[in-house]
This record gives sequence, C-alpha cells and structure tokens, in this order.
Amino acid sequence: MSVEYTGSLPALLRSRVRATPYTEAFRHPSGDGWACLTWSETGERVRALALGLRELGLEPGTRAAVLCGTRVEWIVADLAVLSTGAATTTIYPSNTAAECAFILTDSGSVLVVAENDDQVAKLRSVRSEIPAVKHVVVIDGEADEEGWVLTLDQVARSGEEAAAGGAGEYDRMVDAVTEDDLATLIYTSGTTGRPKGVELTHRNWLQTARAAAQIELLTPDDLHFLWLPMSHSFGKLLESVMIAVGTPTVVDGRLDRIAANLGAVRPTVMAAAPRIFEKIHNTVAATVQREGGIKLKLFRWARGVGLETVRARQEGRALSPGLRARHALADRLVFAKLRARFGGRIRYFISGSAPLSLEMAEFFDAAGLTILEGYGLTESSAGSFVNRPGNVRFGTVGPPLPGVTVRIAEDGEILIGGHGIMRGYHGLPEESAEALQDGWLHTGDIGELDEAGRLRITDRKKELIKTSGGKYVAPQHLEGRIKAACPFLSHVVVHGDRRNYCTALVTLDADVVAPWAQAEGLPSDPAELCAHPRLREEVRRAIETVNADLASYETVKDFAVLPADFTVESGELTPSMKVRRREVEERNRELLDSLYRNPVERV
Repeated sequence: MSVEYTGSLPALLRSRVRATPYTEAFRHPSGDGWACLTWSETGERVRALALGLRELGLEPGTRAAVLCGTRVEWIVADLAVLSTGAATTTIYPSNTAAECAFILTDSGSVLVVAENDDQVAKLRSVRSEIPAVKHVVVIDGEADEEGWVLTLDQVARSGEEAAAGGAGEYDRMVDAVTEDDLATLIYTSGTTGRPKGVELTHRNWLQTARAAAQIELLTPDDLHFLWLPMSHSFGKLLESVMIAVGTPTVVDGRLDRIAANLGAVRPTVMAAAPRIFEKIHNTVAATVQREGGIKLKLFRWARGVGLETVRARQEGRALSPGLRARHALADRLVFAKLRARFGGRIRYFISGSAPLSLEMAEFFDAAGLTILEGYGLTESSAGSFVNRPGNVRFGTVGPPLPGVTVRIAEDGEILIGGHGIMRGYHGLPEESAEALQDGWLHTGDIGELDEAGRLRITDRKKELIKTSGGKYVAPQHLEGRIKAACPFLSHVVVHGDRRNYCTALVTLDADVVAPWAQAEGLPSDPAELCAHPRLREEVRRAIETVNADLASYETVKDFAVLPADFTVESGELTPSMKVRRREVEERNRELLDSLYRNPVERV
C-alpha cells in the first residue's frame, strides 16, 4: 500500500505502520535462528525509545550519534532519534577512539547509542574530550552507577512509562518535525583530508526514497537482505526505501555470515559494494582452478558461453538457436549451482559505493545474477543514478533517478542537481560553497552521458594519473580489470603520476590464495608467498592479459606484491572499504621508487 512522502522519516514510518501493520518489517538474528518484527511492533519500539530519549534531553535541533554495526536496533535507534526532532550522527564501529571524539565534538552530539561494552570503553577513553555527551545508551552491555551509561532497555522502559502518563505525545513530537529539518550527519570517509559532516534533511531522504520506489528498486513482494554499514549513506538510503515501500528486510551486518545467510533466508534483492562480488567471483574461480580436470574445463566452457550470450544481448543481437542451446546446458551444469549458493531466488543485486568492473558485471549476468550498478555520493543522499531492472547497460551506472538532474562540465566533471543534494558541510561554509557552485553539486568524478542518457564514470577527477609524458590514465579502470583477471588479488593500486610509466601495488586475498598455495606446495607465510616466483607468475599473467588491450602509456610495466592486505584498522582503507590511495603510496614510497630506479622485471 502507498504511503505519504511528506513531513519526515518518522511520519513515513507512521504511515507505513497504519498501511500494513501486521506484515513483516524486519527479520533479525535471535539465538541460533531468526526473529521477526511486524511494522506495528517496529513502530511501538521506536515510539517507546523516542519518548525515553526525550526524557534524556533529546529535542529539536540537538544531535545524537549511533556507534553500532548493522542490526535492527540501529534502525530503531535512528528512527527514535529522528522522532524527537533531533538528528542522527552516524559513526562506524571501526572508527578509532580519536576519530569518534572528533565526530562527536564536530557534530555537537549530546548522546551516543553504542553497540556494546567495547564501544563504551572506546568512548570512556576520550570522555574528557567529549564533554557535550551527557549519556551513552548501550544496546548489549551494562549501565554504570553514575548514570552516564544506560541500557537501551532502560531508556525504552522509561519511554513506555512516559507514554502512559500522557496520550498522543509521540504523535505531537513527530508532527513537529518538518521536511527541511536536519535528519542525518554523515561524515565522509576522508580518502584525502579530514572527514566533513554532510548535512542531509528529511526531504533529501523522502524524495530519494520516493524516486527509488517509483522505479521499483524494491517491492513489497521482495525479501531484501541488508548487511551494508548503516553508517554509510547507501545503507541509510535503503532504510528509507524499505519503509516507503514496505519491503520485508533481513538485517544482519556480520560480514562472515553473508554467504550462510544468503543460503538460509533466500532473499530476492541484496545491495553490496563491488568488493563482495569480486570476492565471490575469485572464490569460485580459484576453487575450480585448484580442482582442475573436467571441472575446470567445464567452468571455462560455461563461462565462455555465458559471456558470448551476455555480449550478444548487450549489443541487441538475436541469439542463435545453437547459442541458446549451449547456454541452457551451461546454466544447468554450472550457473544454476552458483545461483543456489545465494538461495536460488535472487532477482538482482545492486552495486554501489565504488566502480564495478565490466568483467564482474558480465560474469554475474551470465550466471543469471544480474547486478544493477548505481552511483551517488553521500552529498547526494547516495542514490542519483541506477540501471533499471530489465534494461541494464554494463559499463554505465544507468540513467538518473526521477527528480535528479545531471550536467557534464567542460572538464568532464559530473554535476548533479535535484532533491537529494545536501544542505552543506557542517560548520564549513567555504567548503559548502565550493561543492555547491551555481546550484550544482560538483562531484569530483569524471564521466560522460551516452545517447540514452545513461552515465558512464571514467574516474575520479583528483585521482587521474598524468604520466611524465603528459598522458592521462584512469587507475580505477585498470585496477578493476587486474583484480578480475587474477582471483588471488584483494586490492590493486596503480601508480604513475608524474612518472614515465605505470606500476602497481597488489595485495592478496588470504581466504582465496591460502587453499591454492597449500595445494601447490607453496609457503603459507604471507611474506614468503608474496615473493615466490610461482605466485608472481600468476599476477604477471593477469597484468599481461589486461595490458594486451591497452595503449602503451596505460600499461602496467612492473608490480610489487605486498605481504599484508589493506585494512580499515591499519589505515589503508576507509570505513566504507575504499582505498586511501595517497596513504598507500606514501607508506610504500621507497618500494614504489625502487620499481622505477631498478625495475628487476617488467611485465
């Protein structure tokens, strides 16, 4: 049933509760199984917690932070904060204590909803730096004696008691929240420079949710699996869409449970970052390569048939009877087994937050697991472009969502306008004015529009490599292709700015490379393995495959395999899993210099 897209996100939830009170809203882990919440039960939880938070001092114009992984309590806490008229500041649970202190201080947050005692301990370690934080509400943990830390259940019970003393107070709070009120402060990951707080209003989320619902990105008949970080704008957008549409959603942010959950709950739609699809592909490819024999031959044959089929469809060519028959056989023998790993009901995946390589898109589509690639920034409420179901053009992020406008500047930069554009950066008027020139959001990305109005991203404006010969190279494009060509790689960083040729730093995916190394009798120690000639030959072969289709100035001439993968904790990745390119290059400056001084081997 349809709902009203006016007022605020809590008003949207209230409309959803009234429209479909007894249908499933959320499914979440409980013991060894799953528990369900209806929309009515979700509304009651939000109502009680909102009134409890108000008792702690949350009111219009204030801010409360959520420091928590993806779980149903994150969504309930967010909606409860918004119901008081306050705004939610999102913090990744992987953020350090110092990073948490910066965000809490910069945002002026007066309260924190923390996931567990470990997160509370992190906050205690910087308590003197966050004097504005009056209370911490812990989801899985213990209250303290002084009352600085309270449990979520305590706060909800106090809200229930407050509700008993005066009917209608919750509705009065919700009615007072307007579309133009601040809803969310999301701090950009900061691949360069310090994070900036992006101010997004209720109108931003409501109108973007309306646009996604209009193209039926999610439907009431879907079962949506949500594991994405809710501290990221992509996850927050999906929260808004599933309330607007009434899509039942399985919520579990544990990364090590994604594969098992897909097989257990059998969703129809799941959104993910490209790294997840790369990992799935690499695991499958490495497994069949290790097994060898007839399985490897069958996999390669099926993949070839699938790619031939996909490319014919993309070019609008009719499939010959022979190709149809071969694809049907490949599907029965290989691809159907892959789909079964995901529960066998996936209608499509949605990819965002980073570029998806063409190789990944084609492989999954050949297997009957189409990926709808989209594009947006935190500053544009995450959703600005997306390929449509049944009308996917690989290599593009699709046409704009309804209500989104786009223009390509003279230097190729993508400019976005419309309902999703942020109010500005919190407390940074000069940076806000620079990003929002002439009413357009300057994305910092380079792209072009095709004849059908679909957007193609070519690279980051600030990350384009300019060789010493004056040639421009788009590193992300090369990195995606190299990862697709070698299943053992986790990350690739192409380097070459102001150099006379390009080189690459690569890291290994331990989960994929370890079984292969064991089967090949290679060292298990990462430092020994990364220098082993057999492993280097696999990487070299992949780079040579990619180089074969490139102009000479784009080719990667040399590479180094790093002994450890990039992680958020070590600082090479942002909390949203994007590579901090400058940080990686600076940390490996001596190694990179050696690839130019004394290139021992050239690809």
